[in-house]
Amino acid sequence: MKSATVSLVAFAFAAALLAGPTCAAEKTPTPQQQKLGACAKDAHAKGLKGDEYKSFMSTCAKADSTAPAAAPAKPMTQQEKMKACNADPKAKTLHGDERKSFMSTCLKGDATAGAAMH
Repeated sequence: MKSATVSLVAFAFAAALLAGPTCAAEKTPTPQQQKLGACAKDAHAKGLKGDEYKSFMSTCAKADSTAPAAAPAKPMTQQEKMKACNADPKAKTLHGDERKSFMSTCLKGDATAGAAMH
């Protein structure tokens, strides 16, 4: 009976080892993994090794991460506008109605418009 249990465990272990790569091959790589794969192919094609390879891979991977920065910026929230308008040096020198008027104008546009007003 002990021999049958050991054989069954060995068979299950072997089946798990064989199934592992099959399951992994079915997963679709993420866009970042695809980008790194393309970077690695380029690095190998150029014959880069060691520190040159690491530097190339780092630069190549970062090139992809800057792409979203080129996308249009999302509008500022009211809280972000308040913070930007209050940070304007002109806002710090104004008092009373002048400050209210400045803040109103600054908040109606984007905060950079308020910064450009001084």
